Amino acid sequence: MKNAESSSLNYADAGVDIDKGNALVEKIKPLAAATKRTGLAGGLGGFGGLFDLKACGYDDPILVAATDGVGTKLKLAQIADKHDTIGIDLVAMCVNDLVVQGAEPLFFLDYFATGALDVDQAAAVVAGVAEGCKQAGCALLGGETAEMPGMYGGGEYDVAGFAVGAVEREAMLPKMNAMQEGDVLLGLGSSGLHSNGYSLLRKLVETEGLDWDGPCPADHQRTLIDMCLEPTRIYVKPLLAVCSKLKGMAHITGGGLTENIPRVLPAQLAAEIDKGSWEMPALFEWMLRTGRIDAAEAYRSFNMGIGMALIVSEAEAEAVTASLTAAGEAVFRIGQLVSRDGNAVCYI
Repeated sequence: MKNAESSSLNYADAGVDIDKGNALVEKIKPLAAATKRTGLAGGLGGFGGLFDLKACGYDDPILVAATDGVGTKLKLAQIADKHDTIGIDLVAMCVNDLVVQGAEPLFFLDYFATGALDVDQAAAVVAGVAEGCKQAGCALLGGETAEMPGMYGGGEYDVAGFAVGAVEREAMLPKMNAMQEGDVLLGLGSSGLHSNGYSLLRKLVETEGLDWDGPCPADHQRTLIDMCLEPTRIYVKPLLAVCSKLKGMAHITGGGLTENIPRVLPAQLAAEIDKGSWEMPALFEWMLRTGRIDAAEAYRSFNMGIGMALIVSEAEAEAVTASLTAAGEAVFRIGQLVSRDGNAVCYI
């Protein structure tokens, strides 16, 4: 007969180490504390994060929420064993979706899931999340770490993010009723692929027989994987400074310029875009040169060098451009609004 004590199981025997989870919380507390901002009420460790909206001084606020992940860019981070920037991507994908509605990001929560918790790996991811929150001016309010043996292979993990922002009711974007023919389209330069199109990119790299650790065909001074892990640009602070002058904004994510700009346009207007009006990053030029991805597919799969599209009146275009340029953004006049007669986006 078996000894009852010797056959007793604990959670660690099943692959879940509670002590490691607690160690991670202690390790990331200083990271979260570094994102403190007005409205933060409480710290990590509670059953929920607390935020005091009244303390932020809003009179008639609308809350705006966004959730996202970073897709298969995670595969590259895991191949490279480089995890300190993927959290920036996670924050960027959420907060950039808030600011296009005129909202100031207030707080962020993250979800990290893995098969077996590697405290240093998870802490590196959260360090990136904290950096992204600082860039966006929002607080890292809390999160969840899930250890799920059997769901993920060795070294694999997944992440998701959730952000909440606020905007005064009268300042909400887009202002479709104010848009008209002749309004200017401004594009803000991207830092590369951001966090979209990586499944197609990985297929292209496989088809071309390239080595992720080898020189990037678009820039021989960098490895391919290093260039492709460039973190997503966070546009929040410069855009909040000019929101009052804008009629609309589109975050150029999955679907590219072709599918994202129409989301903020009224039914009677279309975006006419001059493809030669901005400096396309070398990586996108290389993709087109291979001949394996046609231009139409590229412009609906990747941002092609434009991370944000802004709609502004001709009278405000110069002032907005000057403000964003002074803040360090690359600003391009990429087109205009025209009467819609067919497609919502047309390229010239």
